[in-house]
Amino acid sequence: MESRAVTARTRPDSAREIPEATVARLPVYLRALTLMADQGTETCSSEELATAAGVNSAKLRKDLSYLGSYGTRGVGYDVEYLRYQIAREIGVTQDWSVVIVGIGNLGHALANYSGFRSRGFRVVALLDADAARHGEQVAGLEVSPFDDLETVVAEHGVSIGVIATPAGAAQDVADRMVSAGITSILNFAPALLSVPEGVDLRKVDLSTELQILAYHEQRKAVVHSDSDVEVAR
Repeated sequence: MESRAVTARTRPDSAREIPEATVARLPVYLRALTLMADQGTETCSSEELATAAGVNSAKLRKDLSYLGSYGTRGVGYDVEYLRYQIAREIGVTQDWSVVIVGIGNLGHALANYSGFRSRGFRVVALLDADAARHGEQVAGLEVSPFDDLETVVAEHGVSIGVIATPAGAAQDVADRMVSAGITSILNFAPALLSVPEGVDLRKVDLSTELQILAYHEQRKAVVHSDSDVEVAR
């Protein structure tokens, strides 16, 4: 995933800046801690948490140092407490209202994703420009006209918008979102978007991710083929 417009985060209660790379790993730590808590684990070492998150322990300790000192020497981290602190840091201890624009197959899947609610995001509206979809029920919400965007943003205090439209419509949707007051956009459309300073934009390009996997698969095949040749010799 790629991000734009912000290179560091600042804690709401301090002037300390957190590098963007660290911000990107905090949700991974939060997921690992949540799994530990669900399994009844009360404390964990940095090594245990690092292993669960798929990073090395030195990097994890460096990342957590930006948040403060939450570990106890010889004991480790209190799982529930650290989980709360990370959740507070990334803003998921409160509900964030989200609007999804583009209710095709991908939009349907996103609307039905149960993980949004459990992670502090509440989808408040599903919008589409196609009149044939208006009134359709998806995940308990009625699909409304895209022209309702400004009203939805104002009524629900929406600051996060999700674009799941075809590529050709994505920039216009982004422009309209920005004009309506949305300041963070998650783009699933296969298009490069431009947004003004002060607006965070993250892109999820599924085809690119698959191409990266295809590259690695191709490399594995080459290595395997070379190994076979060496054995034959």
